Amino acid sequence: MTSRTDTPRQLFPLLPLWAALAVAAGAGLLMDLAYPQAGVWVAAPIAAGLLLCALIGRSAAGALGVGAVFGAVFFALLVSWTSRYLGPVPWLALTVVQAALTAVGVIPLTLAYRWMPRIAPGRTGRMLLLPLLLAALWTGREILMGAWPYGGFPWARLGMTQAESPVATISSWAGVSGLSFAIVFAVAVTIEWVRVSGWRRTASAALPVVIAGILMLVPAFPTTGSGTMRIGAVQGNGPSGYFDEREPGAIARAQAEASIAVEGEDLDLLVWPEGLDGDPFQDARLARELTGVAERAGAPLLANAATVVGDDAYNTSFLWDLPTGAAAPRRADVQTHAKRHPVPFGEYVPDREFYNALAPDLVGLIQREYTHGTDPPVVIVDGTPVGLAICFDVIYDDVIAESVRAGAQVLVFQTNNADFRDTDENLQQLAFARMRAIETGRSVVNVSTVGTSQIIAPDGTTVDSLPAGTAGALVADVELRTGTTPGVLLGPVLAGIILWGGIGALALTGVLSRVTRSRATDEPALTPAGAGAGS
Repeated sequence: MTSRTDTPRQLFPLLPLWAALAVAAGAGLLMDLAYPQAGVWVAAPIAAGLLLCALIGRSAAGALGVGAVFGAVFFALLVSWTSRYLGPVPWLALTVVQAALTAVGVIPLTLAYRWMPRIAPGRTGRMLLLPLLLAALWTGREILMGAWPYGGFPWARLGMTQAESPVATISSWAGVSGLSFAIVFAVAVTIEWVRVSGWRRTASAALPVVIAGILMLVPAFPTTGSGTMRIGAVQGNGPSGYFDEREPGAIARAQAEASIAVEGEDLDLLVWPEGLDGDPFQDARLARELTGVAERAGAPLLANAATVVGDDAYNTSFLWDLPTGAAAPRRADVQTHAKRHPVPFGEYVPDREFYNALAPDLVGLIQREYTHGTDPPVVIVDGTPVGLAICFDVIYDDVIAESVRAGAQVLVFQTNNADFRDTDENLQQLAFARMRAIETGRSVVNVSTVGTSQIIAPDGTTVDSLPAGTAGALVADVELRTGTTPGVLLGPVLAGIILWGGIGALALTGVLSRVTRSRATDEPALTPAGAGAGS
């Protein structure tokens, strides 16, 4: 057996467990600060570095504890908006599930710190191979948590914190997951460089500074301008929350009244946010109201409502184009897109019988069961493809990529944030929309029922904005772009390589580490002939 004195120094914990747990809690707090409302993007790589330091030298059980503390603090703060109307149960449930997944997901990181130095103890292993493995495992954890369970919750990805950062442009080359990978790689290299060179050597700062500089200087992948589209976006600020008291038709009336401001603006497209009071394909009164709005605006209306087809209900966006007539048109004659990823426990209840037994009062509130949509997230407006994402679909890479690959020259995101008034949820979602603009090289129109609504340029800057809680409308000549960025084209492929490559590389590293350790244990000590024990 090898003794503690035979173990490489880099395998020992940097911190005692109690200190590691405290550092993990601080890392969770910092990671939350990287998201809006605070939006301190530099806090994200610092938080990642603190968590990695807390995992160095830990046992699997110790890593589980560190990950649980980090995940509990981070998610409890990040998704506190889920308790706005429904109370603490959904918030605690989401926090516990995400913290547990995070706890399990960081164990591979501590195994990488244990195994890689045994098979590659030199500078190449420490400064290149180990950071690459750590970056792949961190990003792989984000990818898995964004896909499972029940479609996942890809809300808390490191790359999504960087919408205001100079490194955000990396997403146009490698996607959001590629950006997460690049940040963790840079952080891991920095940690190892300091561990190898020590804080007292001025040169120890050279490599981290060079890497950070390179990441910040990466330009956005160029897309090609193809004209403009004059778009009006309406924020009605109506009673559109789940628990808002309202009279029939109140949401549509609020939107229609706010739309008066765009009449005579020579629009190409008028956009309403997510949610109406009824199904216009079955409600003739609502159909006539939408027709009147579109006629007065002189442009097709992109709206959204819960619609029913047979026994299935969908969260549906539709292009109410001219002319439609006074009666409700046939659904088959209208361009539609149904939400691809309805929110579990918000728009449908998976395994309803099981969860109803646990929390019947809460589960009973969700009467409608939305079906997952399958149609393309694109509508054609006067020959121009417009990409769509409904509310939380903005966080799913597949929806955004599909719309751009289908030729979308501008992206429109319709959302209803009324259930999270006066929380950070809308600002977090808005930052994700900004990240999508940079990643795709497309303008984004992000319109909310209650705000904040914005028109965002392809470089992520704000063209125009409406504050939360205000009824009004935005009008702008929105730039159209063509061309597919590598982040969209290759991002999903790169994410798969990162996920499975990281898992495979860790498994191989574990096998080689075991072989290396076994050989070191079996080799006899080499002592000069005739040397005494005290030599």
